[in-house]
Amino acid sequence: MSASKYAEKARLVVEEVEKVIAGKDGCVEKIMMAVLAGGHVLIEDIPGVGKTTLAVAFARAMDLSQRRVQFTPDVMPSDITGFTMYEKSQDAFVYYPGAVMCNLFLADEINRTSAKTQSALLEVMEEGNVTVDGETHSVPKPFLVFATENPLGSAGTQMLPESQLDRFMICVVMGYPEREEEIRILMGEAGAGPLARTEAVITKEELRRMQKETQEVFVHRAVYDYIVSLAEATREHPLISLGLSPRGSLAAVQMAKAGAYMAGRGFVVPDDVAGVFHDTARHRILLSAQAKAGNMTADDVLDEILETVKKPRPEKR
Repeated sequence: MSASKYAEKARLVVEEVEKVIAGKDGCVEKIMMAVLAGGHVLIEDIPGVGKTTLAVAFARAMDLSQRRVQFTPDVMPSDITGFTMYEKSQDAFVYYPGAVMCNLFLADEINRTSAKTQSALLEVMEEGNVTVDGETHSVPKPFLVFATENPLGSAGTQMLPESQLDRFMICVVMGYPEREEEIRILMGEAGAGPLARTEAVITKEELRRMQKETQEVFVHRAVYDYIVSLAEATREHPLISLGLSPRGSLAAVQMAKAGAYMAGRGFVVPDDVAGVFHDTARHRILLSAQAKAGNMTADDVLDEILETVKKPRPEKR
């Protein structure tokens, strides 16, 4: 099957999820791009706008095994990674898998649990393994983490450490639904009903093939230069105290490849990078006190950077 036909299958996933989450087409498409790039997704917004429903819809549309943990202060690291217990009948310690042993792990309200439990996700998000009592266990492939986060200041929340935020390829914000979409939700045309009817439109094997083909999308040297220029601009901007990390630059490359792939192209153009810059950078930068005093948001500053950094005009391969 050609890459273009696989890209069409990616569109089928987007359309299936949009049957459940109405009016959030851009958000759904960005998450599908992160899935193709093999990255983890942080969904940040107020409670009740459909973050959890969105994650479950993606799992069902891609036929992925899915587990969900509601993160609260009493959730332990062993609930996530698993634990070993001595079994007298076997005269040995036996590993009992944790919640991450699945294809799509939903960490619901991740910033409501302790830092120790949050850090239990770091190894598995980066390496696809968990280590328990000195033994390493691999998670199923493909493996994705979708985490939902309530805005800082909500009851019982605490900031995620920068090292963990950096593990998420993108951070998307859903926002309130439009008036007509909210009416549809109230009338029962969106929400629980469509979620129950969500069907798998691709298999795990097809998803892995699509992820492999996404990695093969060509990136011109001029586009790499553009990405580095954007990253350097965040590091030098007077309103940013912590700029984009090299992992953030890599995330921009991978997301741009996924955007080109979904568009049916075998090469990345600068607009692919600009289109994902906010999603790959907003959770990785820290604004200065001056920016906060001026009520500026991360997106405001990133808009300014996109306007000032000139786009290249690379030749097609």
